[in-house]
Amino acid sequence: MLKDFKPVLNILLRFIIVYVVLLLVYQYYLNSFRYQGLDSFSRFIAEQVRDIQNYLGYPTQLYDDVKGEQVYFYVRNFYPTRMVEGCNAVSVMILFVAFVVAFYKGSKTFIFILAGLILLYVMNLFRIVGLNMVMTDHKEYGKIFHDFVFPAVIYGTVVLLWLVWIKFFALKNENS
Repeated sequence: MLKDFKPVLNILLRFIIVYVVLLLVYQYYLNSFRYQGLDSFSRFIAEQVRDIQNYLGYPTQLYDDVKGEQVYFYVRNFYPTRMVEGCNAVSVMILFVAFVVAFYKGSKTFIFILAGLILLYVMNLFRIVGLNMVMTDHKEYGKIFHDFVFPAVIYGTVVLLWLVWIKFFALKNENS
């Protein structure tokens, strides 16, 4: 009977192992920045968001809050949002990678992961830019966009990538 469930158990085990290992590595990385302010990856994203917003006509400066481990966006003479570690989408990327590796299909797995991570990274940049624009121009919609619209966009992208992976790569008959 266990033999019938072996493929499912292998997929589940791969997912759990990859997810836990990546989560532990990420937590170790975050712990190395304790008391130094926002981690360097999140800071890098904040700087790119600033550059995009400046290009789009939303003059932006960044202000560090080392004690609070965050960076504030200063846009058009006020602080519409702040960047914290949770805004960098790494946890979403870890979930994406673990799922794709769970359905491992050789070298194309790594190519798909790389392409997916690039897409998620770019989507996250524009998610933060979009939130800053909403909070700057239409603050009354800020909570809806922060809590529902933009999470739906980033998680929706992950689900679409998973569906593409499953339909066109993981379950595709190799002999056809």
